[in-house]
Amino acid sequence: MMVLPRKEVRRRANTQCEYCMLPEEASEVTFHVEHILAKQHGGDDSLSNLALACDRCNFCKGPNLSAIDPTTNEIVTLFHPRHDKWSEHFTMQGVEIVGITPCGRATANLLQMNAPKRVQLRAALDRR
Repeated sequence: MMVLPRKEVRRRANTQCEYCMLPEEASEVTFHVEHILAKQHGGDDSLSNLALACDRCNFCKGPNLSAIDPTTNEIVTLFHPRHDKWSEHFTMQGVEIVGITPCGRATANLLQMNAPKRVQLRAALDRR
């Protein structure tokens, strides 16, 4: 039996955003299966180029492949859920996501991972 790519992406991600790690069950909006490398940049529909993303991360990321590290002001590539390990680029400090590498800082900044409503949502989940 063939597994559909979108179902496989959701299963592989354990129904969590692969960028901010928010569980889909905590969202009022169904998460998106997004192209890590946008089609306009040559990306395809292969499983290796698809990630599960909450609506905020997907909206903020858009077709971007890079962003500016707020510490060094250098352009760096964004976190890539298929190639990078989350814990090597991010850590949690309480309910805030902190980038610990240039890639992590740039990604957290561009995707607005610590916007007030997102921090409040993580705090509410943390109290469960």
